[in-house]
Amino acid sequence: MIEDALISFARSLIRCPSRYGEEGAVVELILAEMAALGFDRAWRDENGSAVGVIETGRPGPTILLDGHCDTVGIAPGVMWQHDPFGGDIEDGFIYGRGAADMKGSIAAMIHAAAGLNRSRLKGRIAVSATVMEENLEGAALKAVMEALSPDFVVIGEATDLALNRGGRGRAEIHLETIGRPAHSSTPHLGRNAVLDMLAVVAAVERLPLGSDPFLGPAIMALTDIISDPYPAYSVIPSRCRVTYDRRLLPGETAEGVLGDLRGLADLAGRGINFRATIVQGEHTTYTGVRLAGPKFLPAWVFGEDHPFVRMALAGLRSAGLDPQLGAYRFCTNAAYSAGMAGVPTVGFGPGREEDAHVIDERVAVEDVLAAERGYRGIIQAVLTI
Repeated sequence: MIEDALISFARSLIRCPSRYGEEGAVVELILAEMAALGFDRAWRDENGSAVGVIETGRPGPTILLDGHCDTVGIAPGVMWQHDPFGGDIEDGFIYGRGAADMKGSIAAMIHAAAGLNRSRLKGRIAVSATVMEENLEGAALKAVMEALSPDFVVIGEATDLALNRGGRGRAEIHLETIGRPAHSSTPHLGRNAVLDMLAVVAAVERLPLGSDPFLGPAIMALTDIISDPYPAYSVIPSRCRVTYDRRLLPGETAEGVLGDLRGLADLAGRGINFRATIVQGEHTTYTGVRLAGPKFLPAWVFGEDHPFVRMALAGLRSAGLDPQLGAYRFCTNAAYSAGMAGVPTVGFGPGREEDAHVIDERVAVEDVLAAERGYRGIIQAVLTI
């Protein structure tokens, strides 16, 4: 039965550890499954992502279903009740790292594409299992899209089987203060960069941020702080850097976000020397390719009346689902496909946003099966002759 084969495949993916930068083994499993299920082509691209294509033999649009195959790691010392790489099933849930984020979705996408009657379709179906999404969203998907030029993209991140037509973006920002070193027995002879940073952080925390009626509020969250030198042996720190995670709303630009920070009132008048920059991400894939770029991923929204949103909704309903329309609160690969490339994109997947990255991560078996039906419905709504 297709249900048994799909769930068995999802469990095999979970049993294969694939922390970001270490996805080679799971990509092999995915490519083998694509070949066994009759994909016309299945290959590993330069970045190490798995890509499979099904041709209908008739001209028409290309629809790309994308899921990332990398996961976060397992925090040391934190006890799971289920083996994080066991793929155990209990009380109707599959447990393990990546179950919801997002190996259940990848399995459903691959089986959905393979299970269609291509004689009734036009165009081309593609499925990608991209790498390194957890630390540089969109970078690996960019290469896949440049190779395939899709007309439509479906992101399989968890939506609890809702249809997402938008998502907040994300920026990673460094704020840095520069002081003047001195011996800690004579601090008045120097300028303490950490104390200056405390004033900067206080000003940032008072900075008004916008809100969007659909996507919710913009967010500015401090995620780390470090001083230099460290450890500081009897030395006043001359440099301090904090990192902020900024959740973005539609229309926000890097220039605008940085301008708000650089224009913080009263800091220059107090002699504080600080700068604000967008972090440049740089990571190396397991194939040795360097992925790099600014960590500014824009928000994206398509209207309820957008043709692809309407087609996807109709397709899900034809599959027996009744999805609500929603939006991602976190950042996904859609920040590239929709936010940067401007390709019509929706999100649909099993699991909930809050199921990602947690202890005893899990996804419901019935939701994986429903997602497979939903992906088939979306593809048929776009490609049916």
